[in-house]
Amino acid sequence: MKLIVVYFAAAWLLGLAPGALAQGDPAPVVVSVATERLLDPVTPYPGTVISRNHARLAAEVEGRLEWVADIGVVVRKGEIVARLDQVLLEQNLLADQAAVNRERARLKYQSAEVNRLSPLVKSQSVPQSQLDEAVSNRAMTEAEIAAGQARVALTRERLARTTLRAPFDGVITERLLQAGEWAESGTAVARLVDTSSLEVQTWVPVNALKFVHKDSTLTLVGNPSNGVGTVRTIVPVGDNRSRLYEVRLTIDSGRWPVGADVRVAVPSADTRKVLTVPRDALVLRRDGTTVYRIDAEGLAQRISVNTGIAVGEHIEVDGIQSGDRVVIRGGERLRPGQNVTIIETGAKP
Repeated sequence: MKLIVVYFAAAWLLGLAPGALAQGDPAPVVVSVATERLLDPVTPYPGTVISRNHARLAAEVEGRLEWVADIGVVVRKGEIVARLDQVLLEQNLLADQAAVNRERARLKYQSAEVNRLSPLVKSQSVPQSQLDEAVSNRAMTEAEIAAGQARVALTRERLARTTLRAPFDGVITERLLQAGEWAESGTAVARLVDTSSLEVQTWVPVNALKFVHKDSTLTLVGNPSNGVGTVRTIVPVGDNRSRLYEVRLTIDSGRWPVGADVRVAVPSADTRKVLTVPRDALVLRRDGTTVYRIDAEGLAQRISVNTGIAVGEHIEVDGIQSGDRVVIRGGERLRPGQNVTIIETGAKP
C-alpha cells in the first residue's frame, strides 16, 4: 500500500498524467496565458570583461633589477613597483658634478684674466688679440658649464627613473623580469591591471550598428550572474579580417573579474508586438513543435505552432490566440482530448 501511495505522489509531482496510471483520469498540469507583448529581437555575441587601465610597465633606464613587486600585490598610484641598481648612475652623477666644478674654477681664472687684460689693452701694453682670446676662452668655458649642468640634470633624471612607479591604482598580475636580471631601457618588467574600472569588450557585425548607440543599455549573461552594461563607445572602424566592429560597455565593478566571458544581447531588429508563451510551453517532437491549449471544458488540445523571436523566457508563436491557456508543466505525457486538472496558473509571460 505504501508503494502505491509513493508511486502516485511521484507521478503528481513530476507532472505525469495520471492517465498513465488509470485510463481517462484528469492529468495535473500547470498553465500560463498566451500574451501579446513588445519584444526586441536580440542576438548574443561573445564578450570579455577587461580593464580600462592595464599596462606592461617598462624600465626607463638600463640596469640590474634589485626588486620587483610580487604577483597579486595591490599598489596605489605613485607607489614603487620595481627598483633598479643605482650605483653606476650615482658614480656618473659624481663625475658630472666634478666636471662642472672644474669648469667653474677655469671660468673664475679666465674672468680674472679678462679683467687683468682690459686696462692693459687700453694702455696698449698688450695687443687686442690677447684680450680677444681670453674673452673667447671664457665664453667657451661658460658653454662647457651649461653643458655639464645639463648632463648633471640628465643623470639625476635617469637616477630617479631607476625607481618604477605605478601610473594608476591596480594589481600586479605578472612579473616579466625577476630581481637580479638585467633590464634594458624599454623592457617590460611587470604587468599592472586596474580592477576597479572595468568594461566589456565585444565585436558585432555592421548590420547591428543601427540598433546599438552610445549610452544604450544591453543585457549581459555571465557566470555566476547576469547584469547590464551601458555602451561607452563604438569604434567606427571595422576589423580588416573579421569585418566586425568593436563595442565597449561600462559595467559595475565586482560583478565579474577581469577576463570573464559574458554574452552580450545585441538588438538585431526593430521592436515589434508579437504573441508569446513561456519556452516551457513548447513540446518538441520529430513531427514539429506543438503546445497544449486547454479549452473551456478542461480538455487538452494539441496545437502545432511556428516559433519566432525569443527574448529571455518568452518566445513568439503562432497558431493560438492571446488569452489562451497553455500547459507549461505536465504536457510531455498529455494526449489530445485528455481531461486535465489545473493545479497552478503560472505568471503571464
